[in-house]
Amino acid sequence: MNNKKIREIILGKALDPMKLETRHSMALVAFLAWVGLGADGLSSSSYGPEETFKALGAHTHLGLYMALATAVTVFIIALAYNQVIELFPTGGGGYRVASKLVGPYMGLISGCALILDYVLTIAISIASGVDALASFLPLGFQPYKLWAEVFFIGLLIVMNLRGLKEAIQILLPIFLGFVFTHLILIGYGIYAHASHLPDIVPNTLVDTAALAKNIGWTGVAGMLLLAYSQGGGTYTGLEAVSNNVNLLAEPRVRTGKVTMLYMALSLAFTAAGIILLYLLWDAKVVPGETLNASTFKTIIASMGLGGPLLNQVLLVIVLAFEAGLLFVAANTGFLGGPAVLSNMAADSWVPHKFRYLSTRLVTQNGILVLGVAALAILFWTRGSVTLLVVLYSISVFLTFAISLFGLCLYWMRNRKPGTHWLRRLLLSLVGFVICAGILAILVVRRFTEGGWATAVIIAAIAGLCVLIRKHYAQTKKAICSVDEVFAGQPFGSDTEAIEPNPENQTAVFIVGTSRGGGLHALLWVQRMFPGHFKNFIFVNARTVDSHAYGGEGALEEMREEAAATLEYFVDFCHSHGMASSSYIGFGTDAVDEVTRLCEEISHAFPNAIFFTSKLIFSTDNWFTRLLHNQAALAVQRRLHLEGLQMVILPMKV
Repeated sequence: MNNKKIREIILGKALDPMKLETRHSMALVAFLAWVGLGADGLSSSSYGPEETFKALGAHTHLGLYMALATAVTVFIIALAYNQVIELFPTGGGGYRVASKLVGPYMGLISGCALILDYVLTIAISIASGVDALASFLPLGFQPYKLWAEVFFIGLLIVMNLRGLKEAIQILLPIFLGFVFTHLILIGYGIYAHASHLPDIVPNTLVDTAALAKNIGWTGVAGMLLLAYSQGGGTYTGLEAVSNNVNLLAEPRVRTGKVTMLYMALSLAFTAAGIILLYLLWDAKVVPGETLNASTFKTIIASMGLGGPLLNQVLLVIVLAFEAGLLFVAANTGFLGGPAVLSNMAADSWVPHKFRYLSTRLVTQNGILVLGVAALAILFWTRGSVTLLVVLYSISVFLTFAISLFGLCLYWMRNRKPGTHWLRRLLLSLVGFVICAGILAILVVRRFTEGGWATAVIIAAIAGLCVLIRKHYAQTKKAICSVDEVFAGQPFGSDTEAIEPNPENQTAVFIVGTSRGGGLHALLWVQRMFPGHFKNFIFVNARTVDSHAYGGEGALEEMREEAAATLEYFVDFCHSHGMASSSYIGFGTDAVDEVTRLCEEISHAFPNAIFFTSKLIFSTDNWFTRLLHNQAALAVQRRLHLEGLQMVILPMKV
């Protein structure tokens, strides 16, 4: 069994990106988008409310304020991000908002924070999921939690390499199981203690007033703000839809808004409901158990469904769905993270290879990098959910604050009648104040407990991105100078098109987007082999990357641009009385597509020799090799194996 067959068994058969039905079959309707992108937010109810409640210490009566604040905050952020979906219907979310509305360098910071956010989405979701499973296992399992986390990340990597929709459909029963079980538990938990509800508000007010006499209203406010900010992880994931609008079914904006509504309703109900359960059922921290586990255990026991064994089985089922949903949420990181890397690659902040799609039409490089980075974070933190929540919350709220600030600037600049700009400005401003406030408190109070690491990681990623963009800018400038040199090459006076004779000697030029590079190769061959070649064939194989595949009309634009480039070379040859034609191809792997076209040409023109240009840098090192693919060398090797001759012409930049 060859490697290709093994790859097909594991990842599935290759998909054709040029078929319209392929894009349609992969697009997510609102319900599947809620599962695939909303699981991140909904799963945060497994750890966010717990962190909030634990931060209150002995003053648990303040939990009522936290439940209300949590529900309100979810809707404020969700409604604000609906504006992002409207303004940027091709995706990009927080990164695009910051880049276009605030500035490219703020966009860079937002993008770096988002990358870290999605890495931590994977890490914290897997760590929390394993913690939930460990809650009903013997304490002797604790030392093996880290290796269980490694296994689950590896499993998710393979699932996502098969395709995003396939991964979501596999995880769908887990998501629905979580929603169903938690809906029953929250509903029953509140109903069973409904008699306490009339007294909960007056008792909370009395206890709050008594606390204020001891520590002052400033102290109470500080305690509430700290608990509120500590539970900031609850709101993570709300930005996922705006980052991945390009994955949604048409009409994308409407699908995105419906998905956001599903997310906001489910998260507000679940997170606020769980905090209310803690308050009504007097939740206490139990060693080796999450607060959810100990609370749900008490609620299930009160239902009177059976003996201790059945209660234990039911608890195991609930916690298994909770752990499962956290694994579904980790999958969101594998959807959103590569999308952010792809958008940043389009702006040359990260290597361009992060835009490339695999044969299954997923950004394979981004999936692998996110998975490896999540493993590194888990090994560094030893899977500590408390530390991960701090790192996670700071990166998320940094992105939130920048994005909402960008929206404020946008509506201040676009105060047009009929746009409801004032209402939208106020919504964005309230969201900005909330998110910036939570960010400030987290940075100040948790700086020594992991907050410093977030700042260092984001700064390090941003610094590397600046170096990468500087290199790409210098390379682009050098290529443009080559194009300018050859731009003056005059066309001849001939107007008749001359068709190539298959029996004649044929020079085949593999060209890209640079017309200067193609003319450089053509003139070099004519100078070195004067009068030898009678036919001149031009080949252009375009890579269908995430930018071309996800953007509306981008594929058609790519077709037209590629056709225009080839037409230029053919017309140039015809004007000088040379027989010429062209071949064009599209695929996810440029090397495969070029090789296929060259083999096709070799059958039609048996006397063909292939030529292409390759960028040569004055200093060749691992950095330049990382940023530029070695397609020319790969194609040459493949053609040599087929017995075809290929010459690589150096083009120094």
